[in-house]
Amino acid sequence: MTKDTSLLQAALIGYQAELTRIQQAMADIRRQLGTGAGTEGAQPAHKRKPLSKTALKHIRDAQKKRWAAFHAKEGPKAAKPKRKMSAATKKKLAANLAKARAAKAVKAAA
Repeated sequence: MTKDTSLLQAALIGYQAELTRIQQAMADIRRQLGTGAGTEGAQPAHKRKPLSKTALKHIRDAQKKRWAAFHAKEGPKAAKPKRKMSAATKKKLAANLAKARAAKAVKAAA
């Protein structure tokens, strides 16, 4: 077991060194870009100006108009006729349901 643990420890040291090297490279790139972990001096992201109520209303109305045109082109959907079940099928389903409920009651009582 000592051979396995020493091998794992050596691998861990190697990966730790690789991680340090990668982190340094990332820090250099961030420094060149002007961003990074120390963003105290960095400028905040540019925030969007909120839209006015009239602008939002224009956008909303235009979207409603587009949807109305889309649905008008598609046409009204016809309702599907309801499926009718025969008396024999209803009786069969009722019997299956009664059988399942009885089995569940027996299982709960046990």
